[in-house]
Amino acid sequence: MKRAVFPGSFDPFTIGHYSIVQRGLGMFDEIIIGIGTNQSKKTLFTVEKRIDMIKQAFVNEPRVVVMAYNSLTIDFANSVDAHFVLRGLRSVGDFEYERTIADTNRILSGIETVILFTEAAYAHISSTVARDLMSYGKDISGFLPPNVKI
Repeated sequence: MKRAVFPGSFDPFTIGHYSIVQRGLGMFDEIIIGIGTNQSKKTLFTVEKRIDMIKQAFVNEPRVVVMAYNSLTIDFANSVDAHFVLRGLRSVGDFEYERTIADTNRILSGIETVILFTEAAYAHISSTVARDLMSYGKDISGFLPPNVKI
């Protein structure tokens, strides 16, 4: 079975994240969306709320599993028997960071990273922008996957 981990904080899970997973399902038998703990990020939503939002998006897709973890992504991937990490790339600015992490993960664990470019229609969307808009009372429903309510 080809299993991938799609890691992130997903605060909130956006239509861009959703698109990457949907496209990844064409390559993998199962995708585990891993909500990682990043000590440097202050989150808006609890882990439980983020899990619920993501499950809403994939309610009819049994090949998508949502889990939280508090370890290195490669350790989490090994614990769920995933041999791939799935990532999305919005811009050139993301490239160097993602490459460094992908190279490190491969060297330390042999886990390969598969990077999909974000669809142009979603390149401007990020969880940070969504949170900022929410803080000013703006409707972000267009930034969210189908079926997801905040």
